[in-house]
Amino acid sequence: MLTQEIATEIVKQTTLRLRRNINIMDERGTIIASSDPTRVNRAHFGAMEVLRSGKPLYIYEQDPHKWEGSLPGINLPIVFQEKIIGVIGITGHPDEIAEFSELVKMITEMMIQQSFITEQLEWKQRLKELVFEELMKESIDKESIQQRLHLIGVKLESPYQVATIEIGSSQYNRRELIQLLEGIFHSQHAMIGFLSANRLFLLTSALPEKKVKEKLLTIIQRLTSKGTQIRIGIGSVVEMDTYIRHSFSEAMSALALGSETQSLITYTEIEAMVLLDRLDKWTIRQFCDRILGNLSEKLIETLEHFFANHLNLSETAKSLYIHRNSLIYRMKKIKEVTGYDPQKFNHATTLQMAIWILHMQKKGS
Repeated sequence: MLTQEIATEIVKQTTLRLRRNINIMDERGTIIASSDPTRVNRAHFGAMEVLRSGKPLYIYEQDPHKWEGSLPGINLPIVFQEKIIGVIGITGHPDEIAEFSELVKMITEMMIQQSFITEQLEWKQRLKELVFEELMKESIDKESIQQRLHLIGVKLESPYQVATIEIGSSQYNRRELIQLLEGIFHSQHAMIGFLSANRLFLLTSALPEKKVKEKLLTIIQRLTSKGTQIRIGIGSVVEMDTYIRHSFSEAMSALALGSETQSLITYTEIEAMVLLDRLDKWTIRQFCDRILGNLSEKLIETLEHFFANHLNLSETAKSLYIHRNSLIYRMKKIKEVTGYDPQKFNHATTLQMAIWILHMQKKGS
């Protein structure tokens, strides 16, 4: 537990604050970190005595010859989980440094405890990510998954649902983001981890879809209020752990094909676009060019607003900030150029598909 890296950091921090020479010795009495680098890797017999007795050792100016490799000062045992794991030495006259030596010992032990907690959290987080990686395989090793879940105290139960979260520049670091999400989704109902530097997975367990959406909206509100851009794609609810990978694939598609301005995108909203995306690229490009190729940007924008407003002329005119008569003129122009009337259902379906393909092509470029 007391590594050279941790010991060096402790020495650095305490030296800055106390302006005293600090040494840290390991469980064998060897100096592993010191304000005086020349002393590192040397034996410290005063520390060996502390390790043997379990008690502090005060070394005065007349004593160093008794303790080879030691200087006047106080040497105190470092205790972690009721076990002595090393010794911290503070150089100076024992009577002068006695009043703050116990404080230094306490701070040292607190730093080691904090390092241990951080290490445990990182270990548990890595196990969660390994479990998720295993669940993404076509053939999963259920025994391995259960062993890892047992180690981190997590139990996955149906129904399952996966969300993928895309984070913009944020004031939160990785651990803070995980903690924030876990605070909203109880650890027993969600497993969260990073897929890449700015993308996370969230696997929910034993939660109805309505509750999942409520909690995701809370996450969006919490992060956007702090100036963090966020988009979330949600896959379908599945009942078997072998289908979790399908929910994940759907969540990724929702992010990829959903609107850039939309914070929460469900798979059902973009399912038709997924079907289009799986068609031959040349075929759908030809279809899009044939339908929209002769339309101006203004008329394409008009169609986008028309479909976003569910084919409602009045609402579309409001969203475009134009008069209703101007909108009707544009509709006639679209019919004239394309041969399709946006106000007829079958024609509107064709035009909507072409608009979707156009958006997909822009994202892919």
